Amino acid sequence: MPARSADAELEVSRSRFVAHVAPVGDEEAARAVVAAVRARHPTAGHHCTAFVVGPDARLRRSNDDGEPSGSAGRPMLEVLTGRGVSDVVAVVSRWFGGTLLGVGGLMRAYGDATALSLDAAGTRVRRRRLLVDVTVPVDLVGMVENRLRAGWDVVDVVYGTRVALTLAVEPGRDGDLGATVASLTSGRGDVSTVGETWR
Repeated sequence: MPARSADAELEVSRSRFVAHVAPVGDEEAARAVVAAVRARHPTAGHHCTAFVVGPDARLRRSNDDGEPSGSAGRPMLEVLTGRGVSDVVAVVSRWFGGTLLGVGGLMRAYGDATALSLDAAGTRVRRRRLLVDVTVPVDLVGMVENRLRAGWDVVDVVYGTRVALTLAVEPGRDGDLGATVASLTSGRGDVSTVGETWR
């Protein structure tokens, strides 16, 4: 996914292409970014879009917004999928410069503008993690939490009659966590896998 939102600009035969990419969590967020870019550039003749959403990159959409079929959205989408990014939306706004670029020229321009904006944004790698609850007696929580934070990804702590710490654990390391908790608590802690997440 993109590390942040970013813009890039490209001029081809006096046509101006302004690309914007942003990280998004779902289709609704992607469409909100598209609407915001349209509002920011009301004089552009086209606002072509592509987005890829989901940890498995299953949801993919593109739109040519009046450009010849396949000349804008598809090459933008190909850049996103070719780079292996997901949870991303790209919008390229175009102002016509008076010279027809042809389908091939448009495909190159929209693809290049998308690539430039993705380069400017940078990327972050997300990995699947197991969500594991570690439950310990209240009198041990300070020591256990400090030790776990030194080597594990603690994502939440909930206090009650016992304290539940939720950790994001690399698949295959949950056994190591169980051994660590058993050692720290002299067997007074409980460890259970409760789900999955992407971090």
